[in-house]
Amino acid sequence: MAWGIKATAAGGTLVALTLLAGSMSAAPAPAPPVGTDGRMVPVGLVSFDSCADALTELRAAAAASVGPYGFGGGWRTFSDRGGALGAGAVAKGSEALSAPTGAAPEHSTTNNHEVGVDEPDLVKTDGRRIVTTTGGVLRVVDPASRRITGELDLTDGHERLRWTDQRLLLLGDRALVLTEATPRETPTGVARRIWGPLGDTRLVLVDLSGAPRVLATYRIQGRTVDARLTGTTARVVVNSSPRLEFPFDRDGSDRERTARNRGVIARAGIGAWLPEYEWTAGGERHTGRVGCDRLSRPARMTGTSTLTVLSFDLATDRLGDGDPVGVVADASTVYGTATSLYLAGARPVVATTRGRPSTDEVTEIHQFDTASPGRPRFVASGTVPGWLINQYALSEWNGHLRVATTTGDVWGGRQQGRTSESAVRVLRREGGSLVSAGMVGGLGRGERIYAVRYLGPVAYVVTFRQTDPLYSLDLTDPGAPRVTGELKITGYSGYLHPLPEGRLLGVGQEADARGRTQGVQVSLFDVREPGRPHRLDQWHLPRGWSGAEHDPHAFLYRPDSGLVALPVGGGIRLLRVGSDTVREIGEVTHPSTDRENRRTWSPVRRSLVVGDVLWTVSASGLRATDPTTARSVGWIATT
Repeated sequence: MAWGIKATAAGGTLVALTLLAGSMSAAPAPAPPVGTDGRMVPVGLVSFDSCADALTELRAAAAASVGPYGFGGGWRTFSDRGGALGAGAVAKGSEALSAPTGAAPEHSTTNNHEVGVDEPDLVKTDGRRIVTTTGGVLRVVDPASRRITGELDLTDGHERLRWTDQRLLLLGDRALVLTEATPRETPTGVARRIWGPLGDTRLVLVDLSGAPRVLATYRIQGRTVDARLTGTTARVVVNSSPRLEFPFDRDGSDRERTARNRGVIARAGIGAWLPEYEWTAGGERHTGRVGCDRLSRPARMTGTSTLTVLSFDLATDRLGDGDPVGVVADASTVYGTATSLYLAGARPVVATTRGRPSTDEVTEIHQFDTASPGRPRFVASGTVPGWLINQYALSEWNGHLRVATTTGDVWGGRQQGRTSESAVRVLRREGGSLVSAGMVGGLGRGERIYAVRYLGPVAYVVTFRQTDPLYSLDLTDPGAPRVTGELKITGYSGYLHPLPEGRLLGVGQEADARGRTQGVQVSLFDVREPGRPHRLDQWHLPRGWSGAEHDPHAFLYRPDSGLVALPVGGGIRLLRVGSDTVREIGEVTHPSTDRENRRTWSPVRRSLVVGDVLWTVSASGLRATDPTTARSVGWIATT
């Protein structure tokens, strides 16, 4: 039995992995049966009896999914990695301060979804230092002296990393940096045509007690989906495609090319699906592969990807092998609570409406328990119709899982008779299954969900196509969730943030009566009366756009002062939210970046507060600003 995968009912809090399985299959799979109450038949995880059994099932699933041009019709070039990990990390800043002492000043934190769960981001602060990862370099800034006190080059010889994001988690004097690494060359020095992602997930554990230095590294085949930190345990989710070298030719028919690709799959060994990893600590270097005994599958799989969940204790000086567990599935979204981890996605299915076949999607949910440190434990699985907008569509409350999804065709034309609509379902656990306790549907017919926010027993859902219905829902009774109010206005909110005194702030776009967007807007809603939500005030910038609409980490709100900071264009707009007003304070901008004697645009991407100073971060540097006036009080260049 692999890591207790065939679990029965268990107590404790749960972690869910919502898996997108089969999005790249050649043809959609038939829809699973639907009960009379609209719930989907639960789908569990099953361990393989042996590596031979795993290989047989993986080959069969992959062969059924492959087409004439691979999985999904595309080619990717992959090169094997070279060299040990972390060897190229270079520390600078011999004058770096030792670990700060004394009480930390009041400071903001990352705009996380749930309290007690930290999410990786481009910048972190504990009030005594600011840690950023820009341009492939980790920097430590002392906000008191307003100077850089340490630097660490994270590129390890990969220049591409200077132009890609590295995110980090911060715990005391430890920082875990997450990045993607492109392998440099194959053993023969020639790139192969192979199905699989470019590069690997690369993790670097950094000691910040003095000059930043690498303590340990970890590298695994696949791309990082996301990570969460609860207590001292960081869990990192990686998605890996099988390493299958399909013939790169266009001879013959599609059927003949598909047959050749199936021949490649038939000859592949189990290693094509089991990700390899490598970890270092000090002078040690170890390699390994996720074992067959750590691998499980849902009842329906395509064999096109493997999901690996890694667990690391950041209170130590080494990462180890990550204690990996694998699921033959895909995943795209992570949501976590203090004791839970949810990965969300969808897969296509074929349904019949009015006698005609149509393609829709279902979201599979696999639930794991992470209440204790170490390897997560499988608890239950199930599915719901439709697809999720992001992690904010999921919420665990009072032992139930709330899920907001959209089904059908938003724009019409592709699926006759399948006009879109949205619903919120409440799931409960029965043994090893997630089943429907209740649902409320019919939200935004002909539209799709743009934003969801759960606040205890209440949910707010925004749908949009031409106008923006803001729905308020009462989820107090899991068996009978209901709509309590609806507000129709132009435009939409792509992100909803709760404010004190029964108010809600929305960030999105204004639109005309035909649904054409007109520029960024911030809306202040009064939601104290469930049956009568209404907008108190609005801030609108024509032709503007904010990254906070799609990336909540870019949003900053300070309840003590009512300060709101959000990226708009290349700068940060500062707003002050009163009891019923939204007013602009000003704008913070950064100079362009100078790289290789070329000036490039350097948008401001993050903001944070330490004490009474607002700090903003871009690739060109950090600016200290008076948040009451938007006046600059300091600049630290990083290029």
